[in-house]
Amino acid sequence: MTAFFYIAAAVAEIAGCFAFWAWLRLDKSVWWLAPGMASLALFAYLLTLVDAEHAGRTYAAYGGVYIVAALLWLWAVEGAKPDRWDLIGAAVCLGGAAIILFGPRGS
Repeated sequence: MTAFFYIAAAVAEIAGCFAFWAWLRLDKSVWWLAPGMASLALFAYLLTLVDAEHAGRTYAAYGGVYIVAALLWLWAVEGAKPDRWDLIGAAVCLGGAAIILFGPRGS
């Protein structure tokens, strides 16, 4: 379920932030902010569902998932294909997130 919560949180966060971007940078209606704020609240809630002992570690590991999701958004919604440097950077970040989340820890 951890992967599901991270992916759902990333979609909610990016959608919420994009609503603000659309209002401020793309001249969309102020009404874009209402679903944007709801989406950001959903994002925060979803991260609380991740089974982890410490919030900071949950957020740190989430960062890698967010980067990959942001690049998918770039491609799917904004129509800009990520380049090889985007993909290499995302792979490094996702690897780091896996180390943070799944690395062995002593008691």
